[in-house]
Amino acid sequence: MNITAEQWQAVLLSLRVAVTAVVVSLPFGLALAWLLARRRFRGKAVLETVINLPLVLPPVVTGYLLLVTLGRNGFVGRFLDRWLGVEVVFTWKAAVLASAIMAFPLMVRSMRLALVGVDVRLEQAARTLGAGPFDTLWTITLPLARHGIIAGCVLAFARSIGEFGATIMVSENTAGSRTIPLEIYDLLESPGGVARAQGLVFASIAIAAVAMLIGEILERRGSERSAA
Repeated sequence: MNITAEQWQAVLLSLRVAVTAVVVSLPFGLALAWLLARRRFRGKAVLETVINLPLVLPPVVTGYLLLVTLGRNGFVGRFLDRWLGVEVVFTWKAAVLASAIMAFPLMVRSMRLALVGVDVRLEQAARTLGAGPFDTLWTITLPLARHGIIAGCVLAFARSIGEFGATIMVSENTAGSRTIPLEIYDLLESPGGVARAQGLVFASIAIAAVAMLIGEILERRGSERSAA
């Protein structure tokens, strides 16, 4: 059940992809969570549907859409390649993007629930005392919702660690450039791979379990704070 050097590379790459996916999607997730929690507007149901769509779509469909969009012949990929010299598909950046999209609904949901639990009267009191919208957000709203925000990041991290279906469509799949799920899949396709994959399987279970435990603890603390 030993983990080889190549498998350790898969673990480290998965951690890098997951952390980057969370960091990249955090500003957008927080902004959308605040918008859904605090505002009523026409088309809100449509926006919620679009955000949650990756939860119900087959992951390979999401990967296919990324492939045709960001590939060299895609309308976004063509622009990035010709004008900026940036190639996304079949690089680790594509794995980050795929993981971020698949984890995004979980992040937004947790953050939205946390923001809904913040007492609006506290925000109104801060505004009457002269605080601006951004001051109120940074000093009142976000600190009170911090447990849910962190929980959303942890859940997104755990989901990114296990992402496979969309990633396999757009990410590089060569030795040393595979995430944990891709490495396990490649091992299972080779003779004796079932036994050699056991170390990675247990490593992925341990990482996901710790992340989910942290997320659950933080979410409970956020719920207890809201109830108080």
